[in-house]
Amino acid sequence: MPQFFGAVAPVVPDYDEAIAYYTQVLGFELAEDSALGDGKRWVLVAPPGSHGTRLLLARAATPAQLERVGDQTGGHVFLFLHTDDFRRDHAAFTARGVKKNPTIPLVG
Repeated sequence: MPQFFGAVAPVVPDYDEAIAYYTQVLGFELAEDSALGDGKRWVLVAPPGSHGTRLLLARAATPAQLERVGDQTGGHVFLFLHTDDFRRDHAAFTARGVKKNPTIPLVG
């Protein structure tokens, strides 16, 4: 059987805040939000029309995990979003308030 990455799990401080950011600001789609018990949820988001890897939003459960939010890769780029129209998507992100990180170059 071929192998592939089904999900990548960024650590987030709060499920609902993360869902709002990924869906309202980045324009991603909420693919699943299922309760797992004990306050845990299985939350998947993905770019619209995506059939590949999704993001599994993992709520930080410890102070150490909370400290890693936003710096999960030690300052390296975490994800690369491919698009068929860079200018369109850049304009949409900018219109929704997404700001460029000055340490990360935009390629397009």
